[in-house]
Amino acid sequence: MFNELYQKSLSLASHKSSKFFLAIVAFAESSFFPIPPDIMIIPMVLAKKIDYIKIFLIATIASALGGLFGYFIGSAFIDLAMNVIQFYGYEDKVINLKNDLTSGAGFYIFLGALFLAGFTPLPFKVFTITSGLISFNIVIFFFICLISRGLRFFIVSYLSFRFGNLFNNFMERSGAKWFAITGFIIVAIGVTIYFIIK
Repeated sequence: MFNELYQKSLSLASHKSSKFFLAIVAFAESSFFPIPPDIMIIPMVLAKKIDYIKIFLIATIASALGGLFGYFIGSAFIDLAMNVIQFYGYEDKVINLKNDLTSGAGFYIFLGALFLAGFTPLPFKVFTITSGLISFNIVIFFFICLISRGLRFFIVSYLSFRFGNLFNNFMERSGAKWFAITGFIIVAIGVTIYFIIK
């Protein structure tokens, strides 16, 4: 089933209404859909490089709005929210995060986790839904969604525009690993700056 969804999403990248379908996939992936929009972004940019900014913006805005939908699922449909979280095997982690929010550092721990989920291969939908479950500050939540998703999709769009198939091959081989490493570095820098200022 996952492979079928992957192939179907990939085929939509060459559709005449590919930008519309990219918005749908990016929106859905932030709340329940398992296929990331990156698999559409790369071939879309390769097919029409001049549109790489437009493609990045569509994916970012739709994904952030999809994050708000995930937040709504978490806050209004608790049973459905927990089913999605259990499907991805994050139930214990969500419970721990909820408990951590009672401590002073809990807010920043979740903030870092939310950013990493938006930027790395972690299941972003689990964290958007969890944000609603724990009633995380919705303004900060949406801001982090825009930043993390925007940064990720800009990198994918720009490097596809700049390096073409070379970047596509790199993503297929080890893209997930390097996005995870980069995400952790960004969070580590943020934490360091916070403690220096503090």
